[in-house]
Amino acid sequence: METLIIKKTKTTPQIKFDKKSGVLEISGRSIPENSSKFYEPILEWIDKYNLEPSKQTVLKIYLEYFNTSSSKYLYEIFKRFEELHNRDDENSVQIEWFYEKGVEELAEAGEDYGDIINIPFDIKIYDD
Repeated sequence: METLIIKKTKTTPQIKFDKKSGVLEISGRSIPENSSKFYEPILEWIDKYNLEPSKQTVLKIYLEYFNTSSSKYLYEIFKRFEELHNRDDENSVQIEWFYEKGVEELAEAGEDYGDIINIPFDIKIYDD
């Protein structure tokens, strides 16, 4: 399975999903004109990954901003990893939600996701 790399643009985040290491990163801004077109290939990659995942998966989210349609897809991503996490004891999944110091809206968004997703969910501050 190939590493999924999508370069960031002004409206879409960078995606770097490395199956080998199990470290999956989403970073930047997520305000695509067509969220479905951007996120559906990512969901397909995750579905394939979940068939033969790494023993430990860490999903790292470094979003500066995301719109409502992106939030729906973030939830879908988290749900797919929640299924993997709950499937058996051999697969460890953790989400790390990073937000820039002083951007409390993003911290609150991370807390909201953490409350509804049954995966270890760490919220961390980073200095840009």
